[in-house]
Amino acid sequence: MNEMLFYILVGLVAQLIDGTLGMAYGISASSLLLGRGLPPAAVSATVHAAEVFTTGLSGVSHHYFGNVDRRLFWRLLIPAVGGAIGGASLLAHLPAERFRPFIAAYLLLMGGLIVARVFKTIPPVTVTTHLIPLGFIGAFLDAVGGGGWGPVVASTLIVRGNHARTTIGTVNAVEFFVTLAASLTFVLTIGLRHWPMIAGLAVGGMIAAPLGAYACKRIPHRPFMFLVGLLVMTLSIRTLVKALP
Repeated sequence: MNEMLFYILVGLVAQLIDGTLGMAYGISASSLLLGRGLPPAAVSATVHAAEVFTTGLSGVSHHYFGNVDRRLFWRLLIPAVGGAIGGASLLAHLPAERFRPFIAAYLLLMGGLIVARVFKTIPPVTVTTHLIPLGFIGAFLDAVGGGGWGPVVASTLIVRGNHARTTIGTVNAVEFFVTLAASLTFVLTIGLRHWPMIAGLAVGGMIAAPLGAYACKRIPHRPFMFLVGLLVMTLSIRTLVKALP
């Protein structure tokens, strides 16, 4: 029971962060599970299975609060699904332990990207170019790393000048289809295990999803982002140190 409550809390906090900032559910949860010794493929499969439930509710909540740009949604959707399938297929056939330090290094980089965003101020514009490669690469890295869709896609769009609120809402809405595609690929390749973890992460995330969508309009992002980035970097460094001979 204590273990289940722990994963519910992790899912709740991770989804509150993700719904508010448009990123870090997968990165936060993956950093934690990787640090507890799960193989990279199992980490990504577990996190994406939980995210099917949390991102679905989060996407609906963002739509309800008017945070979704429909044009941006449709431009990202198809390449993102293709990238998720490709990344999950690749990860399922890679040697798990040998790949662990690379996943941790990738998550460390994503944590640094979150922190870097705190110090950037760009006037809002509407970005409509290079969305196909951005959606594909973001979803591919997300499936391989167990997280990263938000830091890659939302960060890129916001740094390029897109409005933060609609970017976060739209990226969250597309993320449901990214996690669904990756999860189905994992089911067909390595199967799904660790159901208590999946259930705990999903329950906590579903509780927080409407709160995160609402907080997207209310909470000052920069201090929150800075703390999240530091947390992800700390967890990733810990995993890298443990992986050293």
